[in-house]
Amino acid sequence: MTKPFAPVFAPYQERPGTAFATHAARVALAGTALALAACSSTPLPPWPSTGSRPQPPAVAPAAAPAPPASTNTDSPRPAAASVTPVAPSNTLEALPYSAAIAELFPDPAERYSTPGLSDGRRSLTTNSELTELLRELSQASTSGGPRLGVLNSGSAQSGAPILALIATQSPSISPLALEESGRPSVMIVAGQQGTDTAATEAALVLAKELGTGGLLAPLLDKINIIMVPRANPDGFDQGRATTADGTDLRFDHLLLKTPEARFLAKLARDYRPAIVLDAGEFAAIEPTLQRFAAVRANDMGLQYGVTPNAHEFVTKAAREWLHEPVVQALSQARLRADWAFTATGSDAAAGFAMGGLAPTTLRNASSLKNMASMETLSRGSDLGRTHIQRRVHSQVKAMMAVLQNAAQRADNLRQVGAFVARDVASKACRSTLTVQAQPRQEQREVTLVDAQTAQLVQKPVAWTSGLNMVQPRQRHQACGYWLSPNAVQATERLSMLGVIVQRVGELSPMQVETYQAATPGASTPAANVTLARTAMDATPGSYYVSMNQPLAYLAAAALEPDTPYSYMNHGVLSGLGDVARVVTLPNIVFDED
Repeated sequence: MTKPFAPVFAPYQERPGTAFATHAARVALAGTALALAACSSTPLPPWPSTGSRPQPPAVAPAAAPAPPASTNTDSPRPAAASVTPVAPSNTLEALPYSAAIAELFPDPAERYSTPGLSDGRRSLTTNSELTELLRELSQASTSGGPRLGVLNSGSAQSGAPILALIATQSPSISPLALEESGRPSVMIVAGQQGTDTAATEAALVLAKELGTGGLLAPLLDKINIIMVPRANPDGFDQGRATTADGTDLRFDHLLLKTPEARFLAKLARDYRPAIVLDAGEFAAIEPTLQRFAAVRANDMGLQYGVTPNAHEFVTKAAREWLHEPVVQALSQARLRADWAFTATGSDAAAGFAMGGLAPTTLRNASSLKNMASMETLSRGSDLGRTHIQRRVHSQVKAMMAVLQNAAQRADNLRQVGAFVARDVASKACRSTLTVQAQPRQEQREVTLVDAQTAQLVQKPVAWTSGLNMVQPRQRHQACGYWLSPNAVQATERLSMLGVIVQRVGELSPMQVETYQAATPGASTPAANVTLARTAMDATPGSYYVSMNQPLAYLAAAALEPDTPYSYMNHGVLSGLGDVARVVTLPNIVFDED
């Protein structure tokens, strides 16, 4: 049975329940409101000013005096988590470097409690302990307080469950109930690498504070919280970063090759969070020690989502409402913060690189889903239990700053999200699409800890910036993409990401641009392609992906063939003939289903 899609270019309509929240933020917003110019006829709501954009604080010795309290009330210091002061531990611990270096990373005055942080433990919280703790929290939630529920709808490759804790004041934890609450949701994903142990423990610390009487429970008056404490249970069990089949989950958020990535994609699709926080860890020792005779000095590495075609207001929200409050909170806690970066190339001359621009990471894929996103990496994926309380402390401070600021900005998040969804959809057929871009090569000084002297030193290095794009490859924006009947796998993955895909029901004429390999016989579709304009018929059983939808740029990232991360380049689409760019508004009849 078929029905006409009339018209194909009808304005994007939001799902019911997406009206702006009408109640005021818990803490009044201070500062002068700066009205941002709208990109379409839809007016953008006022954007509270946060002043000039700060750089991450310079890395300073742990003994430096604490900085004065900030006078910027836009990013207040978050409340402390539930902790108990303790004396320093007398337990001897094998250190991966000198005691003098270890002294630069003292334990915090607070002590955090999870199964894996108990005294005398050699292992951190196991998968079974994590499951039991989340179920206990869910069962303890009462009808008169916040509702905590556990989603057990995903499994890792071994069959181990991937669990999500939903915390809300809504009557149920269903996506519809959270949407109808009018409160934006914040999604925290920890442990994409099996070695991201501190991130998982920090997520559990906060999970324990979400129930009745918990210090985070009041935030649920303004936001919903979705927490995945360990996204890669197999990696944790096996003591390695990757999933069971060797995939680096951190870069599987467009292709969705793994069940772990598919679970996270469907969770974001169904619950549509306004904010996504990716909490992990970075290696403190190698290869920095080998290349620079030094180890990493920063407690935290931070990076907000930056990728081609992300809406400027989504990037602005991530920078001002996530990154800047977290930098401030870490500075107030006397923790050293910097950008997230890793050693690149084969030697010291190659320097360091921030995270890339490709829409394959959780933060960048989330940006193309119009979600403000950021990555927080604590120091220690290669440290085992060394400095575990400090590492958890840094993650707790970062997560709480995000949650606190999200609660204060709840109305703004809903307004900006609704505006961006309409604005992205409105650009079909009439804008410019960036197919790919390169990060900028710069020079920068990085603070490290000299391995011999245990002194903080400034190292001038080559620096690949993940905040700036150069040499963009661009083409005009299509009205949509046609996919052949053979593209079932591609349509399934697009649907998991939240992209609207429709199946053609009747033969329909279209004006399209087909892709031709610029180099005949080229071995990879990522080589340059040329476009050839022609008329063709959309056959019944083929598919249409309209660019008149909020996730249009995510669809383009997957379907434009000439990038290293495209569905074509990874075999999800079998050939250039399976996709075409529709360049004029088509009149298509779709299957009713």
